[in-house]
Amino acid sequence: MAKFPEGFLWGGATAANQYEGGWNEGGRGMTLSDVTTGGTNLTPRMVTWKDKFGNPHASPEHGFSLPEGGEYAVLEDYYYPNHKATDFYHHWKEDIGLFAEMGFKVFRMSIAWSRLFPTGMEEEPNPEGVQFYKEIFEELKAHGIEPLVTIWHFDTPLYLVEHKGNWTNRELIDLYVRFAKTCFTEFKGLVRYWLTFNEINNPIQFIDFVEGADDQSYQDAYQTLHYQFVASAKAVQVGHEIDPDNMIGCMICGICNYPLTPDPKDIAKCIYTWQRNLFYSGDVQALGEYPIFAKKLWAEHDVALDITQEDMAILKAGVVDFYSFSYYMSNCVTTHENTDKASGNFVMGAKNPYLTYSDWGWATDPEGLEIFCRLVWDRYHKPLMIVENGLGAIDKVEEDGSIHDDYRIDYLRKHIEAMKNVIGEGIDLIGYTPWGCIDLVSAGTGEMRKRYGFIYVDMDDEGNGSMNRSRKDSFNWYKHVIETNGEEV
Repeated sequence: MAKFPEGFLWGGATAANQYEGGWNEGGRGMTLSDVTTGGTNLTPRMVTWKDKFGNPHASPEHGFSLPEGGEYAVLEDYYYPNHKATDFYHHWKEDIGLFAEMGFKVFRMSIAWSRLFPTGMEEEPNPEGVQFYKEIFEELKAHGIEPLVTIWHFDTPLYLVEHKGNWTNRELIDLYVRFAKTCFTEFKGLVRYWLTFNEINNPIQFIDFVEGADDQSYQDAYQTLHYQFVASAKAVQVGHEIDPDNMIGCMICGICNYPLTPDPKDIAKCIYTWQRNLFYSGDVQALGEYPIFAKKLWAEHDVALDITQEDMAILKAGVVDFYSFSYYMSNCVTTHENTDKASGNFVMGAKNPYLTYSDWGWATDPEGLEIFCRLVWDRYHKPLMIVENGLGAIDKVEEDGSIHDDYRIDYLRKHIEAMKNVIGEGIDLIGYTPWGCIDLVSAGTGEMRKRYGFIYVDMDDEGNGSMNRSRKDSFNWYKHVIETNGEEV
């Protein structure tokens, strides 16, 4: 019977922009999330800005480009949920104590780039930011918890977005590498596990959500990816030079894709979706080179990359040590006219008649996780880590304060059993950090009611609440899972 290996890294995952808060404290600079409003699963989050005449505007965040002469702005009439998020900035010691109570072996978090380099342009890091994270890592280590640190989790300093063209500008490579080098240097001996970029494949995977996406949209997406690939590869090399014990991974947004029908055209579209959305990014980071189908993808939209021979050598020399990924759901693709479409937050494609769907339109599919693990293991033969997985749901607080989230336990149990199956097949799966182990602000919708945590945070979608923490039923369930190393789920 399959068993989880000794030393398996059980834990939980968060990100600074959704959890940390303290947006204008401790010398932190602004990021795009600071000018992004709340939304729902059917209404988009908005980015707020002022035009060159000072007039205020709010535009859907996906596909938005700041017009010439415009500037991002925090406006009085809008609520910005990421400003305080769920306030790890002031609750980190309490929260780490709760993670330790559950028995975490690893805790995934991110370092806010703008807390160390407020505009991204500074030569030296903000000492308050360095000290803040150092104290967190020391507290984690005191509890026997390994930090797993994401260097970039969707939070490029706003100055670089506004004045440097974001990641379509080659300059960001070296600015990022300076940030990464600072992290490796300042936290040497405290952090061993690193991820260079969160869900690096998103620019191309979610381009289908951009209304009116044209060839320039694809040019920008592929160019962004290339510069981030190079930045990641340079960071891997620097990280290994500073501390050879560093384990540095990629992080891919993992979605298992199926053809809706046996029509060969659906099969071909499904293969194409895997190649464009997943293998394109995974191959570069895990194998060090672009796949054979890359040129075909570029040609579809007349993409002409700024790419050099030196870039190619850097990619080859900077392959990651392990492959990490998020997994929440699967997706059905078809070339046929389809009226039964899946709908919801970050959802596209046809509805799979064999699966059930969450309130936010996400398919529950643990078998898809097994399929995904087999395919990426077979392709890369690198250790795998599932660094996001979970069920966003509305939790009800009973009169006695208890929260009975059996639906979350059921979802996680099925995925843990799927993990045990692939480990039994010989796949080297080394860790599992369910997403939002404590309630945090949803990245896609900005809501609080879409909760993932084992720990409930008293705050609503408008930012009202005490921020008090309490244990859900899933807290004690997951604690027992960790105690038994996955034997009893």
